[in-house]
Amino acid sequence: MTGHIAVGLDGSRESLAAAGWAAREARFRGLSLRLVHAWEGLTCPDRDAGLKEPVLPELAVPRHWARRILRSAENDLNLRYPDLRIVADLVAEPPVAALAAAGKEAELLVLGSRGLGGVTGFLVGSVAMSTVAHAVRPVALVRAGYRAQAEEGPGGHGQAPSRTSCRAVTLGLDARRPCDPVIEFAFDAAARRGAPLSVVHTWKPPPSSADPAVAAPGPTAYAESEARARRAVSGALRLWREKYPEQEITELLRTGKPARNLVALTEGAELLVIGRRNRRSAIGAHLGPVAHAAIHHVRCPVVVVPHD
Repeated sequence: MTGHIAVGLDGSRESLAAAGWAAREARFRGLSLRLVHAWEGLTCPDRDAGLKEPVLPELAVPRHWARRILRSAENDLNLRYPDLRIVADLVAEPPVAALAAAGKEAELLVLGSRGLGGVTGFLVGSVAMSTVAHAVRPVALVRAGYRAQAEEGPGGHGQAPSRTSCRAVTLGLDARRPCDPVIEFAFDAAARRGAPLSVVHTWKPPPSSADPAVAAPGPTAYAESEARARRAVSGALRLWREKYPEQEITELLRTGKPARNLVALTEGAELLVIGRRNRRSAIGAHLGPVAHAAIHHVRCPVVVVPHD
């Protein structure tokens, strides 16, 4: 299955919200949707036989519930989005392996998120963080109860997605090390929604000396640092402004902690897009502090885009 968005399902409210968001996103992008439920109780022969008959009697009831999760979600989405092609797959693998494989094949992997406390259901603690940290393509995390503006007005429940004008797509930008895949994802998401784009960059003011005999940086030094930050942001966005000339863009420069700024400035946002640098440590791949904080504390859907 090519040209699709994949979503992990476990029957929780969070994963069902993720499925709804993924369906709308697939329609924005003109893609199909793949629903994935991973259950280790399935044997490979059972899976290869098309799940027609249980291989072991003791697996019949668990498999029944696993298939019911997929069937219920598929039926609901078919009613809401009758023009969307949907494929439902019950996978006989551990969840982390199944989601990693699904993410490699999809344009976007979507997961349900509780926010603070980790990702829900079969994605608990280190499994959730490992899924995001090892993904080679963008991963979106969606909380239960979140309602996209496209569903609140015309365009929800089977109609064409409406173009939004209030909620902004927010891009968390590091203007010192801008990354094209992250910026492109945010511009594309905003353009497809007809939504404004807010670009958030946190800059560092001149450091103050610990020596009381040394004068603190004056207003001129502060202003010069801010001006350099604005030039860096403008430079990082120049090519994308040219590619999306009609896109409404607001540049928000703040001092302080990047994670706190993103949490504060995404209140009521349609979507947050952040990057994750592909890097290895002695204990393997991991998330940086900004991505970690955003996943746990930002209320709107969060897309994490891996990059070199």
